[in-house]
Amino acid sequence: MSNLSKLEFVALDISGKNYLSWILDAEIHLDAMGLGDTIKDGNKESLQNRAKAMIFIRHHLHEALKIEYLTIKDPLELWNNLKERCGMKGHWSRTCRTPKYFIDLYQASLKGKAKDIETNVVFQDNNTIVGPSMTTHLDVSDFFADPDGGIDNLTGNEDIYGNV
Repeated sequence: MSNLSKLEFVALDISGKNYLSWILDAEIHLDAMGLGDTIKDGNKESLQNRAKAMIFIRHHLHEALKIEYLTIKDPLELWNNLKERCGMKGHWSRTCRTPKYFIDLYQASLKGKAKDIETNVVFQDNNTIVGPSMTTHLDVSDFFADPDGGIDNLTGNEDIYGNV
């Protein structure tokens, strides 16, 4: 059976290719109807207003999207799910279709790692380095030594070969 009521704007396509224009139109129409707060975090809208917003949003979805999000009853939850599905083109979480709670856990695990510095150096009793870092050990003088054995050739206007 065809949809008998007229759409105010084009329904959101299953591919999400018209998401940016759809979300702008949906926000404007919800605001005009006095239902704009139903899709904002921490809203205190009545059940009646949330139901009206759900009817409006679902009315402007592709039939397959309506079926996919059939169990969602809250307009904010539906709004956020559509945003995750369509609004993050190219983002790895959208490409892999990773659930949001996995993304949140992964991002939380990365936050603490930037503060911790990790090293792999082991000293023996006589302060000599042992292990894999021994093969790449560099001293400060390794960066300033010239071929003749001096270490002050980089002071002044000379190049590394002593030329002015």
